[in-house]
Amino acid sequence: MEKDMTKGRPLPVILKFMLPLIIGNIFQQLYNMADTIIVGRYVGADALAAVGSTGTIMFLTVGFSQGITAGFSVLTAQRFGAKDTEGVKISVANGILLSLIFTVLISSLSLLGMRPLLKLMNTPDNIFQDAYTYIMIISAGIIATIFYNLFSSYLRAVGNSKIPLVFLVFSAALNVILDLVLIINFKMGVAGAALATIISQGVSAILCLVYIYIRMPSLAPNRRHWKLHGQESRNQLAMGIPMALQFAITASGTMVMQSAINLFGSVAVASFTAASKVQNLVTQGMMAMGQTMATYSGQNFGKGDIKRIRQGVKAALEASVVYALAAAVLVCILLKPALGLFFTGDVDMNSMLPWAKTYIYMSVIFYIPLSSIFVFRNTMQGCGYGFLPMMGGVSELVARLVVAMISMAVGSYALACFCDPAAWVTAAVFTGVSYLFVMKDIRRKYEKPETAASEK
Repeated sequence: MEKDMTKGRPLPVILKFMLPLIIGNIFQQLYNMADTIIVGRYVGADALAAVGSTGTIMFLTVGFSQGITAGFSVLTAQRFGAKDTEGVKISVANGILLSLIFTVLISSLSLLGMRPLLKLMNTPDNIFQDAYTYIMIISAGIIATIFYNLFSSYLRAVGNSKIPLVFLVFSAALNVILDLVLIINFKMGVAGAALATIISQGVSAILCLVYIYIRMPSLAPNRRHWKLHGQESRNQLAMGIPMALQFAITASGTMVMQSAINLFGSVAVASFTAASKVQNLVTQGMMAMGQTMATYSGQNFGKGDIKRIRQGVKAALEASVVYALAAAVLVCILLKPALGLFFTGDVDMNSMLPWAKTYIYMSVIFYIPLSSIFVFRNTMQGCGYGFLPMMGGVSELVARLVVAMISMAVGSYALACFCDPAAWVTAAVFTGVSYLFVMKDIRRKYEKPETAASEK
């Protein structure tokens, strides 16, 4: 079930690895959508707005968790590419121990700071308590999210993108069942939706761990590996922290955007939430391409094949342009029928649709720069460069902050929606230029002079 991505034509290798990731990411979005759809239909539009208003906070905590665990697995991918079997096991054990430490830190900070954060984000009074209940349960169970992402990242690092998909599909089905039972049968409202998410992710994490020990001995640490190694910790933190901060900085920008959206009331928040869920679903291929390029570049960097990395990036960008155009068409087609899934018949859809259309129609124009961000950012991270991708997150934050502040000052919902496109264009330019710098730096440091000269 391992896949060596240092061999074969780049595009077929990339697409074959990427396909299970797309399916898995879509299922992840589907079970996230299940929360909002079931809450919206069986609890009400205000409850949907409450769950939606916490989306950017979830992106902050969950994104930080994804970033830190993905960073820990970069070293695993590089050592797998270098055929360093012992180093792979050491990196896995060390990453698990570091993840336990970060679980305590992230949970504690999230639980302590949640109420003032919701107030700072202008969360409407009529949905505040539901929003607080939902996000507190998610924060308390962050250990499930962290370790599912960690174990999945380790499997992908050695080229196994299929098994995380299998467990994610199972988790998605379990989440929907638990949503229905806890919300409809036990009348638990938004608390039931949060518990369903945490339980289903926890089950997936356990299944991944069991699979690694039974079927992937190359990843399973032995007793002698279970200790914190100083050099391993420095290497993993050097990648994990910048990647986590990149997610956190990007999430901070989306929180600023959500604060601007919140000013327009619960109808606007609910409409924006539903539209965002539909958009997130159809753009998952972009994220899957980024995940693929992290593994691809990590393995090839470990082998020292820099030329192959550049070939892969070119192929990935071409495929991403095609996907971006298809996603733009698809989201426009799906928007109106998909919105009906989120609300019961007594909700006036005519009042919801204009808010949703404003955001979606503005965003689709900029899907191509959005897709390129994932290729450039994850390629750099796979090669061990964490600072510049993190600064790409800073460029997104600045763009969102400027546009959001203007939108709040003039009271423009359209400008609030433009926060995302502004951030995507800014980050695409920054990460594209950064990628060129990184590849030049890699050639200078690692390529043999005669090889570099022959490629000019």
